[in-house]
Amino acid sequence: MPLVARLPAMKPAHIAIVMDGNGRWATNRFLPRVAGHRQGVESLRRCVQACTDRGIAVLTVFAFSSENWNRPADEVSGLMGLMASALASEVAALQRNGVRIHFVGDLSPLSPRLRNGLVEAEQATADNHRLVLNVCFNYGGRWDITQAAAQLAARGEPLTETALTQAMALGHVPDPDLIVRTGGEQRLSNFLLWQAAYAELYFSDKLWPEFDEAELDRALLAYSQRERRFGLTTAQVQRAA
Repeated sequence: MPLVARLPAMKPAHIAIVMDGNGRWATNRFLPRVAGHRQGVESLRRCVQACTDRGIAVLTVFAFSSENWNRPADEVSGLMGLMASALASEVAALQRNGVRIHFVGDLSPLSPRLRNGLVEAEQATADNHRLVLNVCFNYGGRWDITQAAAQLAARGEPLTETALTQAMALGHVPDPDLIVRTGGEQRLSNFLLWQAAYAELYFSDKLWPEFDEAELDRALLAYSQRERRFGLTTAQVQRAA
């Protein structure tokens, strides 16, 4: 019996994923690192479909961090080209499947052509409501907190928790319930630092190109077995339930 058939009813509304391991996947096969990133796009395609099938409302993925600019120039160039080609090939499928895409991060260093492609993809899918897909590109959690605080300061608004949350790059969606990191590493790596305050964490040994529906279901099953207390005691949570 497929694992998905045995999943309990409790599931996260918002899943965020650190898609780690593309380069290692390629290196293990004596391929250039960009080949791993291409395979990672295939894995993301499967994951988007799986989340849609399972009724997940929001999926946020870490595609390119603000620190990734320090990688070899040919890998960075390959990632930019891959983003452009993915836009050309995937938007129609996202539209058919009711997926709305947002690009989250500091997009100013990108080429005008690529930025225009991101805007066009967002506009083309703006009326879709089945799944919100946030792609974090040139994103960092510290950058996000800093830019949100700068927005409030520029508007002369008080720096409150609510105001800061709304000014974040992901202010249009609720905080993630579950954060998944693939590739065997167990850290956030500057991803959603503010939004991760009460998220459940799941670390997978699978490299991202190997992450499939079965591994997603394992993460969902693990999530369903957690007790989310948000500072309360177990007894309080049980009484509320």
